[in-house]
Amino acid sequence: MPIATKIKGQIEGSSWIRKMFEEGAALRQQYGDKNVFDFTLGNPTTEPPAELNQELRRIAEAPVPGMHRYMNNAGYDETRAAVAEVIAENCRQPVTLNQVVMTCGAGAALNVVLKTVLNPGDEVIILTPFFVEYKFYIDNQNGIPVEVVTRDDFQPDLDAIENALNSRTKAIIINSPNNPTGVIYPEATLNALGKLLQQKEQEFGTTIVAISDEPYARISFGETVPCVFNSIQNSIIVTSHSKDLALPGDRIGYLAANPAMAEVDLFMQGAIFSNRVLGFVNAPALMQRLVTNLQRASVDINEYRHKRDMLYNKLTELGFELVKPGGGFYLFPKSPLPDEMEFIRMAQKYHILLVPGSGFGAPGFFRIAYCVEADMIERSLPRWEELAREAGLLAD
Repeated sequence: MPIATKIKGQIEGSSWIRKMFEEGAALRQQYGDKNVFDFTLGNPTTEPPAELNQELRRIAEAPVPGMHRYMNNAGYDETRAAVAEVIAENCRQPVTLNQVVMTCGAGAALNVVLKTVLNPGDEVIILTPFFVEYKFYIDNQNGIPVEVVTRDDFQPDLDAIENALNSRTKAIIINSPNNPTGVIYPEATLNALGKLLQQKEQEFGTTIVAISDEPYARISFGETVPCVFNSIQNSIIVTSHSKDLALPGDRIGYLAANPAMAEVDLFMQGAIFSNRVLGFVNAPALMQRLVTNLQRASVDINEYRHKRDMLYNKLTELGFELVKPGGGFYLFPKSPLPDEMEFIRMAQKYHILLVPGSGFGAPGFFRIAYCVEADMIERSLPRWEELAREAGLLAD
């Protein structure tokens, strides 16, 4: 059966993802799971916090009549209110349930926001390196992605952003802590970005929305993850509980609009409508009820800190160049070979599976997802040393 030309092209363009899966499966079949070190997927092995299981048991033992029926497309009022209360505390802003829509994860929230704000041909700035799906999400809504390179430390380059802004710019996506680099954007940077966007809005007579993608916001290692609402007036938070509650398979998240945003009520009407017509209809009823009382809960951040430090310390000792992540659960080292695909193929000889930086718009780097079992990281360390030696980082 023929498929759309665009989809065929997108499949071919992202074939490296499929190839990594296939090569990983072949290695496991040949050498066994224990002898393959798969750092490709951001699929956390950490289990949800104990409070979640307790809450799930409580809901199952005392079901509310009608709890599985349709609800308001924005979600249950009590869930949205619980989300808004925590955002209001963190952001020191008067956020209410009226600025919150529950969604099927952050991916759905991003698609809802983009559908709500984009006209065909509108441009959306994304900062490289970026989450792989951003370009597809923007294309879904007939927008045009504009890649802007970050600085050497992966922090936003405000001069480069300014050069990319024009009258067709409708939005900029920021992701902090970042996937794939783990860097956190400080408040001073967000303040400067807010001033720049406000200046350009006045110059062009347009509105430019900052979409803050925050699924890793609670996984930070001492650095504060600032609230975008305090820095940028026309801003929207999109996030999920995939990482902070370790629920990636349950697809529950939300979007929250800055109450100070221009025509915020109209935006919310559009977002609720878009949530419905995109086919999400509403976020899963059971998951909404489950997370209502868990807005202050989180997985144990120290587990991720320990894993980060194990790998970061070993790789820097071996001579790899990388920025130490302030949050999330990824490392993004520079490839010791000019062609990162050549290095990734070399790593496979030692049964280490990595993701090329070119998939994130940053050739010459590679991503390591350290949300794996700590034991696997420990077992991989001698293989990393062998790999570093072949790549010319260590003397024989």
